[in-house]
Amino acid sequence: MAVFGLLAAALGAVGLAAPDALLAVMGFAPVPDGARVEGDHTLVFLTASSMAAVNMGVYYVLAALSDWRAFFGWTVPFRLLTCAVFTVAVLGGRAPAGFLGVGLWEAAGAVATWAALRHERRTAAPAPAG
Repeated sequence: MAVFGLLAAALGAVGLAAPDALLAVMGFAPVPDGARVEGDHTLVFLTASSMAAVNMGVYYVLAALSDWRAFFGWTVPFRLLTCAVFTVAVLGGRAPAGFLGVGLWEAAGAVATWAALRHERRTAAPAPAG
């Protein structure tokens, strides 16, 4: 959780400070300064999603620091949903193939979180009989 949170916050910060660098990492061709057409709101949406990533990253770190297991469990289905939506976007031609990596990252995180929670439940010492 903490690692994902730190990565999300860091990538969000990159998106805020250097949006073209983040676009390139995700497989989008950056548009040179001054070449954007009137009505192109790409940078507005990138700023909004980058700020959301910073916030989300902080939430994940705080949840990890407080060992909030319920939060960890809640992230699993929503990260799988994110993977599905991003995969459909690539397959449907709405996003470049490089964007698939973002979805796969989400799926890998969801599976790792689920496996860790499952392992902890199975190996937890049983509560003493009262």
